[in-house]
Amino acid sequence: MKSTYWVSALLLSIALVAAGYFIGNLQVNGKKYDRYVTVKGLSEREVAADLAVWPINIILTGNDLEQLRGQIELQNQEVSTFFSQQGFSPEEITRGPVNINDAQANLYNSAAATNKYRYMAKSEFTLRTADVAKLQTALSESLKLLSRGIVMGSKNEWQPIEYIFTGLNTLKPEMIEEATKNAREVAEKFARDSDSEVGQIRVARQGLFSITNRDANTPQIKNVRVVTTIDFQLED
Repeated sequence: MKSTYWVSALLLSIALVAAGYFIGNLQVNGKKYDRYVTVKGLSEREVAADLAVWPINIILTGNDLEQLRGQIELQNQEVSTFFSQQGFSPEEITRGPVNINDAQANLYNSAAATNKYRYMAKSEFTLRTADVAKLQTALSESLKLLSRGIVMGSKNEWQPIEYIFTGLNTLKPEMIEEATKNAREVAEKFARDSDSEVGQIRVARQGLFSITNRDANTPQIKNVRVVTTIDFQLED
């Protein structure tokens, strides 16, 4: 009986020592795991827009609806011919509705009686093309339409032409890799200052990609940007 007691006590002692060792080792490793640095990595690219959308209005005024209708049809045909001559396909040009406003039918227009023209017609077109350079050429050439009495302007005054970059997915892998390298360089600088070395990535958080105009005067050039946040393990 006494022999069994001593064996049990010995086994219990060994178990307590082993447990203490593992718990202590776990605490040491846990403290090592708590040693990390959080840094941000940046990647930027300047790219050319690969899609342009130009919403267009043609504005006409008159007092005779039948005469106004004929003028609208004539000018719409001239605008369609103009874009065709500039090299755009029918699929790139969408003709929208024609809206006619009757100034005398507007109860809130107190100056209707003094207006020179009773009717104002707006005819809409939308040019959507992947050939941005050709659109910019057409934009400058469109001034020639004024000599034929065609007043053509953008439907959106605040953004006459919308320039879009659609190739983000092709840039993502390379930019994420670059942002990660940039983050590691920052982490290595921090590690040198603290007499440590950069280990493995602990946690990585990819930021959102942003696409903005390079500046207000060149909206056809885009700035693509991503910022990643990464936790790097620090080692002695």
